[in-house]
Amino acid sequence: MKSKLFFFLLIIYAMFSNYSAQENNETLQTLIQKAVEVSPKLKMLEAKKNASEARVSANSNLPDPTLTLGLMNLPTNSFSFTQEPMTGKMIGLSQAVPYPGKLGAAENVLNKDAEITQEEIDDAKNEIINNIKQAYYDLSFARSALGIAEKSKSNLERISAVVRTKYTVSEASQQNLIQADVELTKIKDKIAELKGKVSSSLSTLNSYLLQNRDTQIETENLSAINSVVLNINELNKTAKQNRPFLKGIELEKNKSELMENLADYEYYPNFNFSVQYSQRDKITATNTPLNDFVSFVVGLNLPINYGGKKSAKVQESRIMQKMYANQYDAALQVLNKNFGEALSKIDELKEREKLNS
Repeated sequence: MKSKLFFFLLIIYAMFSNYSAQENNETLQTLIQKAVEVSPKLKMLEAKKNASEARVSANSNLPDPTLTLGLMNLPTNSFSFTQEPMTGKMIGLSQAVPYPGKLGAAENVLNKDAEITQEEIDDAKNEIINNIKQAYYDLSFARSALGIAEKSKSNLERISAVVRTKYTVSEASQQNLIQADVELTKIKDKIAELKGKVSSSLSTLNSYLLQNRDTQIETENLSAINSVVLNINELNKTAKQNRPFLKGIELEKNKSELMENLADYEYYPNFNFSVQYSQRDKITATNTPLNDFVSFVVGLNLPINYGGKKSAKVQESRIMQKMYANQYDAALQVLNKNFGEALSKIDELKEREKLNS
């Protein structure tokens, strides 16, 4: 019982502190490093981040210019370039240009996607590390407990044999014999249970390492942990500063604010600049040479808010800001609840440890 209580206390402490015993456990650190290196989820998120970064250049630069080629005012009776003075060959080039500042605003929005994905990567990495640690200490404890149980079984078998011998010579009662057999059965059940836990923990570790479920993994002996004073306010403060999940929500909220800024540009016109050159041939009938023409044109769209489609984008971004603010508060509420329950459990285990020491 004492060893089991100690183990549970160790696991809960491990959730909140990175104590030196963990850092000096080379076997555990090697497992963590390998699990992080081979994790398909982390590789997927890295690819997602790279795609987000590539999307910035693809969506924050000017569109390609448009080349225009044409024939103007070609007479249908002869299709001659030298019959009419209005006939000509035309080449043009046009470039669409968003309102100044709009491309920069779009780039700011897209950059947030890569930052958000990085927080997803960090959060997934922390989850892997936490799960590896828990499975490792589960395995280490189960193996230690199994060794103790095997020794207890050997002792009970000797005791049972002695009781059985005494029973045959009427020096022990049938109740003594039954009690010895019951205790032996209990310890055998416990051994079977612990073997199952060893197998389960080993399978969990191997799944993170992408190895066969039966691949053996060495574990070091559990070492005593230093007493850690945990305060719920400090835990909340640390979570706000370091928890990638919370940082990701804050970045989502920041992205919504940038999206509102981008949506405001919908009320401003975009431009289209074009230049055209027209070449005309000499008129055959009069032998008159004609001058070529060059034209410059500036066009712009009229940002009319038909059906409120532009104001709807602004409203959407504001609603998203409120949503992420509420999500952040909800996440803190869940963390606060979990911290409170864990601290209460630690206090309980400390008291039970004292009673069993």
